Amino acid sequence: LQRMLSIAVEVDKSPNCSSCKIADVIFPFILNIPLRSQREAFLNTMESQLLRCKLLEQLFQHSCNMPTTLPLSLAKILHFLSHSSVLLQYQNETATWQRWDEMLQYLSLLLMSYQNVLLVFPLAEHLRSSLNDRMDLIIQKAKPKLQDGDDISHLDIQLKIEDFISRMQEVLGQPFPLQMMEKLCMLR
Repeated sequence: LQRMLSIAVEVDKSPNCSSCKIADVIFPFILNIPLRSQREAFLNTMESQLLRCKLLEQLFQHSCNMPTTLPLSLAKILHFLSHSSVLLQYQNETATWQRWDEMLQYLSLLLMSYQNVLLVFPLAEHLRSSLNDRMDLIIQKAKPKLQDGDDISHLDIQLKIEDFISRMQEVLGQPFPLQMMEKLCMLR
């Protein structure tokens, strides 16, 4: 399935457009996966980083108490940290902190996927370009193009993380769990 989804993204002239269409179709099914382990297995095994970005972006947009129209960028990921709630309905009695832990896990996955799509590859918008355009970009040795929202400071990150920690302590009514603190440090 993951290979077929990856090929479906790649065969379109605009992988960005096809990944949006595929994500729109898959998203309702993600919402109905009952177990965290099953959701994580599906998202972690995705071969298409671009499709994973689109799915996670939709997931966070769905859970955001203050939706945003920003394009996917580091600023949008920070926005999700500040304004997302527990992502999914749970079939079992999962502790509240574990639900937030899952949200942090997916936020880290979104950040890593976004970096793979845009920042890690040596040519501009590598995975957002068609296969033919990629060859031209390789020949031109094009530099990565960053989004406007990718220019964030360490202070922005620190303030959003401190805000998240205080919000979580208020929601949980207890000290911040160590497991969540580790995920937050990794995200930072």
